[in-house]
Amino acid sequence: MQSASRLHKALKKGGATFGAWQMLPGANISKTLAITGVDWICVDTEHGNIDDAQMHEAVTAVASFGISPVVRIAANEAWMVKRALDSGAHGIIVPLLYTPEDARRLVSSAKFPPLGTRGFGSPFAPNTFIASTSPDGPHKPVALMDYLQQANGSLVTIVQIETAEALANVDAIAAIDGIDVLLIGPFDLGNNIGRPILAPELHPELKEAIAKIHAAAGRHGKGTGIYCTGLEQAKMYQEHGFHMISICNDVGALSGFFGNALQILKPSSGAAGGEVKY
Repeated sequence: MQSASRLHKALKKGGATFGAWQMLPGANISKTLAITGVDWICVDTEHGNIDDAQMHEAVTAVASFGISPVVRIAANEAWMVKRALDSGAHGIIVPLLYTPEDARRLVSSAKFPPLGTRGFGSPFAPNTFIASTSPDGPHKPVALMDYLQQANGSLVTIVQIETAEALANVDAIAAIDGIDVLLIGPFDLGNNIGRPILAPELHPELKEAIAKIHAAAGRHGKGTGIYCTGLEQAKMYQEHGFHMISICNDVGALSGFFGNALQILKPSSGAAGGEVKY
């Protein structure tokens, strides 16, 4: 399974991975994002317009191109973790953690016994882990029982550090076995520490908070990720040694392109464009 997960392999190797954020439903959108060559695609069921059935279709579509599908669930709920992983997600992103106990509860939900409490039975989960039996042979998904035995060491568990409480507890959260990546949600983090992003330049306290999270992840051998809204930001965090970097979401890419085009073609139209820099 590990060899069939582009994200897992890249995180083990070190260095930066780049991802897209899917908020609109539709397998064709998933495929369009996947053919760009990103390393992973986040299927966003927290803030995106994607329901359970659409999540299943998106995960399968992304994986069919050899890209790792990652699902952001809406909350740290065991049944949401189960649905995401049972769809075949190579990893999960979990928002709004507060305490180390929240992180331990998440790990339990994401792991099969004896490491956790995840139930076994989805016939769909193995189908997104495609392994070749030989260089010239057929590509087949891992067997169901192989998935059961290998999933605990192959799936990527990503926690968002975006609350004041999680920031205060970041070292303890990063130290927990089974947490693989700390992903920074800068907008919610800024809101929750009283430094919302209201201008292109981040407030110094928000920059310090991001640096604190990155350092804590490094001390405990975990990866660091961040949600970006543009290339300039993504490049900066690559240079800072981050491991999971989003480039853009589908909604932003569509509205940004057309908005910027109209600013050029119809300067007086007042079309919104540009990007927030941090």
